[in-house]
Amino acid sequence: MLKTKEILDEKDKRLRQVSKEVVFPLSKEDRQQIKKMVEYLTNSQIEEKAEKYDLRPGMGMAAIQLGTPKRYITIVNETDYNEETGKSTFETFIVINPKIISHSEEMIYVEMGEGCLSVNREVEGIVPRYARCTIEGYDMDGNPIKIRAREEVSIAFQHEIDHLNGILFVDKIDPKNPFKDQDKYRAI
Repeated sequence: MLKTKEILDEKDKRLRQVSKEVVFPLSKEDRQQIKKMVEYLTNSQIEEKAEKYDLRPGMGMAAIQLGTPKRYITIVNETDYNEETGKSTFETFIVINPKIISHSEEMIYVEMGEGCLSVNREVEGIVPRYARCTIEGYDMDGNPIKIRAREEVSIAFQHEIDHLNGILFVDKIDPKNPFKDQDKYRAI
């Protein structure tokens, strides 16, 4: 199982490199790494498992965060929590060579502040993101896929695709005015 300490910290220069396109078929190592990424993200959102394995909660991860400069990302979004059973339902996205092909004009931001598994500190400020976006890429077998993402999932895709281009969310916050133009965007 992937450990939190295996995720690169923002000080690691590898996070600033632009990841390379993936050539199919996926290697056995890439398949194993994707499985570990999904497992980490899922377990990190289940309170008992996050505590047991000392996992920082996360919704998305890019391969570069594990030191692999390849263009693939995983997003695990909790869609439902059943109070009676104590079980969650998750929607999992694995996208190889993702590209945002269209987006809304409406901009949003995370009211509580955006976070990142590679940024181990509190960061004040807003990160303007598209409220909706459409992503194209490939599944693990090289089949073309298209995803329409909204709200939190849209933000997660933009955040992870930024990682593939060597960009961290902190780069998008104005250091002189962290809440600049806040009134122009919708908080979620």
